[in-house]
Amino acid sequence: MNLITPQWAAPQNIHAFVTTRFGGVSNAPYDSLNLGDHVEDDLKSVLTNRALITAHLPSEPIWMAQTHSTIVSTPKSREHGNTSINADAAVSNIPGEVLTILTADCLPILFASKDGAVIGAAHAGWRGLSAGVIENTVADMRKLSSQLLAKDIVTWLGPAIGPDSFEVGEDVVRAFEGLDIPMSVSAFSPIAGKSGKYLANIYQLARARLSALGVHAIFGGDRCTVKEEKEFFSYRRDGKTGRFASFIWLSK
Repeated sequence: MNLITPQWAAPQNIHAFVTTRFGGVSNAPYDSLNLGDHVEDDLKSVLTNRALITAHLPSEPIWMAQTHSTIVSTPKSREHGNTSINADAAVSNIPGEVLTILTADCLPILFASKDGAVIGAAHAGWRGLSAGVIENTVADMRKLSSQLLAKDIVTWLGPAIGPDSFEVGEDVVRAFEGLDIPMSVSAFSPIAGKSGKYLANIYQLARARLSALGVHAIFGGDRCTVKEEKEFFSYRRDGKTGRFASFIWLSK
């Protein structure tokens, strides 16, 4: 099993890792460590893969049904123990609670307060980025710690589709044009010979939104799920494929 550990300036009591394709039991095209239960993989294989990962964690991860929304799952919203959590981000100040994001091209973002009291995780595709999933995640982190400021948050941009692989149309550009956030529009490069088509830099879009909030400790953002075929699942590249996961938790 090949696990990626973020290289960032998070406090020592905050732990995180990202899975890759290796170390599971799923057959092609989900080979082998597919953790997504919504991609038509054999459910027994998915549950086995999840159990293999849970062995590396302090508790069962919080698995969310992600829909490209800006909804944030909070400790209060999870009090009733709902089996299905419909959200695209999560925050916690509870030691041992494992936040989880599933991706296969979209951007997983991990958040940590510099004092080690609060964590967050967000699923950030272009829809979530333009609609405010980052802003909502930071806002809910701050609700868990009244003294927390945006400048006191450290972030890590996990593996996502790279700037040379993310082809988008005019609709995506327009979604960011009206946001009045520096760097957003410059994240799109017109593709020669393809009218109305652009290459989008999802990492730059995320950095722009974080910086606009006052979050300046931004790490990661140097992988490409499309190009790194052996390492990562990619929906854009393969269509029918699995999902890898990003996990973050506080020490008990």
